[in-house]
Amino acid sequence: MSDIIRLLPDSVANQIAAGEVIQRPASVIKELVENSIDAGATSVTIILKDAGRTLIQVIDDGCGMSDTDARLAFERHATSKISRADDLFSLSTMGFRGEALASIAAIAQVDLRTMLKGESVGTRLTISGSKVESQKPEACAPGSNLMVKNLFFNVPARRKFLKKDSVELSNIMREFERLALVNIGVDFTLISNDTTLHALRRASLKQRIADLFGKSLGKQIIPVETDTSIVRINGFIGLPENARKRNPLQYFMVNGRNMRHPYFHKAIMQCYERLIPADEQPNYFINLTVDPETIDVNIHPTKNEIKFENEQPIWQILSAAVRESLGRFNAAPAIDFDVEDAPEIPAFVPDTSATHEVELDDSYNPFAQSSGGTRRVSKMSAIADDQEPYSPFAPSGDTADSPSFRTADPSAPRQPQTRRRSSNFQDWEKLYDDFIKKRDDGYASMVESKVNLPEAESELEMESGEVTSATLQLKNSYILTPSRDGLMVIDQHRAHKRILYETYLSKAREHSFVCQNTMFPETVELSAAQNAVLAGIAPELENLGFSISPLGDNTWSIMGIPSILKDANPRDTLLGMIENITDSGEDLATGLQERLAMSMARSSAIKRGQALSAAEMDKLISDLFRLTSPGLTPEGNTVFTIIKLDDISKLLG
Repeated sequence: MSDIIRLLPDSVANQIAAGEVIQRPASVIKELVENSIDAGATSVTIILKDAGRTLIQVIDDGCGMSDTDARLAFERHATSKISRADDLFSLSTMGFRGEALASIAAIAQVDLRTMLKGESVGTRLTISGSKVESQKPEACAPGSNLMVKNLFFNVPARRKFLKKDSVELSNIMREFERLALVNIGVDFTLISNDTTLHALRRASLKQRIADLFGKSLGKQIIPVETDTSIVRINGFIGLPENARKRNPLQYFMVNGRNMRHPYFHKAIMQCYERLIPADEQPNYFINLTVDPETIDVNIHPTKNEIKFENEQPIWQILSAAVRESLGRFNAAPAIDFDVEDAPEIPAFVPDTSATHEVELDDSYNPFAQSSGGTRRVSKMSAIADDQEPYSPFAPSGDTADSPSFRTADPSAPRQPQTRRRSSNFQDWEKLYDDFIKKRDDGYASMVESKVNLPEAESELEMESGEVTSATLQLKNSYILTPSRDGLMVIDQHRAHKRILYETYLSKAREHSFVCQNTMFPETVELSAAQNAVLAGIAPELENLGFSISPLGDNTWSIMGIPSILKDANPRDTLLGMIENITDSGEDLATGLQERLAMSMARSSAIKRGQALSAAEMDKLISDLFRLTSPGLTPEGNTVFTIIKLDDISKLLG
């Protein structure tokens, strides 16, 4: 039998590596800009065509490369960052694997112009699909000018799955923001289709934050800083009142490198636990400086995941620093002892005798019947006479047995205390029985009004004879209601989302959305990434009943929303749709109505943690079971479940 194991060609190996390192145009920009920073650049310009599909060009003023280095840089595992394994534990550069340029050259056409500082002639190198086409001397500026053309031109499957330009540009903007926040000492310029989206000059971290996300954000953050032998922490956190339901700005950086760290994120969230609602999140920009030997960045090819040797101590230090900052800047709630302009309340002095300036009428009897046959009863007088307090549910008859009635004749005998209480208890019991009966009748009418359900859903039928208690809400998140086979548990957020989705989709298909103008136009300030998405979907939103217009500087005015969303917050609804479309990464050209109906339903549905009245819960249940498919959300998540009576019996032994 012949040998079957063989070495893969370098071009194939590089394409495989590109699948991990280069996922979309934003990945190319990350790798190229990090190379520029490692080369000592103080100015970086990024030029895009068609959101990076056609062209990604990165120009820097770094140290540049010789003709030999330029050729060798595109070989796999060729790097100037490390020379031995021990160097992995003392990294001071962004890159070190030597895979990025080789991966980019394997799935694109590359044109590099570079020249060393102090030289008069540089070199130009062109590569297509890992194949070197030419290399020749050329006059150029010191530094590097690298163009990546026709990304994934030789991998059509990958190119086909690139999203719409607005979505890819949004991802590029997010990556650009991360790079700009880490490298505040570098000038950055971002140009897309001949339009300058960002022109940032080196500045402090706070100024860089304001330049990226708007000047208003600079007034909404407070500094965090601490220095210990384990870690130095500096950065900014958002004030609790500026926490966001949508698109919170949350960035972690360590030794000048971006990272994701859910454990440290949890530390910050716990500091805000009692300061903001459960469905909101704070903004934060936290930079950690640690000994390079105590972290491991060689975990994932994208280098966004980092392991810490002192993870637990850093968690505690970070938590203490954030709490200290919130307290120092009075971000935590405090008791207000300011008495200025407060009304003066006289203090009670027991030695002072009470005086009355009004003469009292000795003939006035507060218990006497008025001419209209009604009775005035003083609650305080009843208590003083050792009687039961007046109750609005007491019997209306003016009998001596009435617990709320006492004759004006002081010689009349009092009724026994036990008899009065027994009568009052029976009245309350009768009232409660009437309440239960009305509730049961309401469930019966709701069940009778349901249309015929398929056999598979027949188990959801509720019989009014079995309903013995009111619908309950658990933790303001789940609705508990009896069913024929046991106890039904409904997720209120998912149920409402399913109802709204069906409603909005029906309206969209009938083109019956009507724009309702807001009383006062509301302005919303977006990040550059959000602005790119909204500009791409603005025409479709207008067809659905939104009235929006750009005001410049990534700011939009909301002048009207679909009338069906009359109770929704216009700003939150718009931001929610942008976030959902960005996260899904799907092209709006396909399934537009379904996607926007889903976005509006997600944005407008009641949240977990929102208290509902009994009437609201009844309506939610009734609307849900009028749908043809009430059991699942549009994404396929379960809306409700039934705990069988047998299971309840087993749980109780």
